[in-house]
Amino acid sequence: MPPVAESVCKTQPHASAPESRPAIHGCRFCDAPLNHSVVDLGMHPLCENFLTREQLSEEEPFYPLHAYVCERCYLVQVEEYVNGREIFEGEYAYFSSFSSSWLEHARRYVDHVTERFALNADSQVVELASNDGYLLQNFVSKGIPCLGIEPAANCAKVAIEKGVPTRVEYFGVEPAKRIVAEGIKADLLIANNCLAHVHDLNDFVGGMKTILADQGVLTVEFPTAVNMIELNQFDTIYQEHYCYFSLTTLQKVYRHHGMEIFDLDEIPTHGGSLRIYVRHIEDTTKPISSAVHDMLALEEAKGFTEMSTYTGFAENVKEVKRALLSFLIEAKREGKQVVGYGAPGKGNTLLNYCGIREDFLDYVVDRNPYKHGKYLPGTHIPVHATEKIAETRPDYILILPWNLKSEITEQLEYTREWGAKLVVPIPHLEVY
Repeated sequence: MPPVAESVCKTQPHASAPESRPAIHGCRFCDAPLNHSVVDLGMHPLCENFLTREQLSEEEPFYPLHAYVCERCYLVQVEEYVNGREIFEGEYAYFSSFSSSWLEHARRYVDHVTERFALNADSQVVELASNDGYLLQNFVSKGIPCLGIEPAANCAKVAIEKGVPTRVEYFGVEPAKRIVAEGIKADLLIANNCLAHVHDLNDFVGGMKTILADQGVLTVEFPTAVNMIELNQFDTIYQEHYCYFSLTTLQKVYRHHGMEIFDLDEIPTHGGSLRIYVRHIEDTTKPISSAVHDMLALEEAKGFTEMSTYTGFAENVKEVKRALLSFLIEAKREGKQVVGYGAPGKGNTLLNYCGIREDFLDYVVDRNPYKHGKYLPGTHIPVHATEKIAETRPDYILILPWNLKSEITEQLEYTREWGAKLVVPIPHLEVY
């Protein structure tokens, strides 16, 4: 990792470096040189570092946010300027349980895998990055032994209070060895939407190999790099998301570590994700499904083994920025009030890249009380409880967690009373 003193901008962001410059370090999977830029989003603060009022007048570090693609394994990635332990260990602002649709997704997943793999009281389930126990609580209610491994102490505390066994630990090969030495191996190992957050990819996947039982199954959910590029989802890029995966890339990663992807599901979460099912290569009881072969062929047909597919993304990102700023400029000139709904990490990437502050967005609201009374990183827009919308009756509401558009639209049904309109910026600007 580069020395922090050389990497951090302590003031507001300056103009970004040319998109043609190579990365400082090599690919975090195969170590090949990173010479191909996907998109340069400029300088950004850590997207989950919400500020108190007192911190508004203090120095705020900004880091380069520049995504590259490896020409050897096609892993899309950003350079690391802040170690993952610094981001996740201790206090972390994201709690999964504040989304009702996400809780329902977790419940359906647990029902599905319990039936498919005949899990029972003699099975062992382990979830990596288990957050506040939103998923494992469903196994607890079924009487299936489970263990969560979560680096953020405040999230783990909430899970433990729910009765979900949880260890506060940053996962990798050595922690996996310690857990196995205690007699715990996973019949079902779960890693949902956390692989992107791993700064040492090979250590994390090596830990998966270590802790998975001989005939165990690993399931991994992740938003795909394919959808990110095809649907302009650039706001999913931020410093704590180190990697962005295609199935093509993950097949290389898991085979390198002695595992095989044998099945997959396409799921709608996070704007389009895959759930892959992984086993040890030596486990011949689970044949590779046609779905895996079909998806690999589709990615190749769409050009995701060609550099031009990745390097053409940057211009589409600029157009999203232009459209959103044009809308906001016109709305404010007409004297309209515009506010934001949700304060997710992706929203902070969008707002900082577009240079949107209180001059365009009066405030944002969020259902998570942890964020109330604080300010968004970089833009310093205040965060309120959702009741604030009914108080000020804004003309437009910008939905920042666009992946939850349907859920949020239902929550905002009451704003029809005064004719508010909802705005979604991704994949293209939509006002409805």
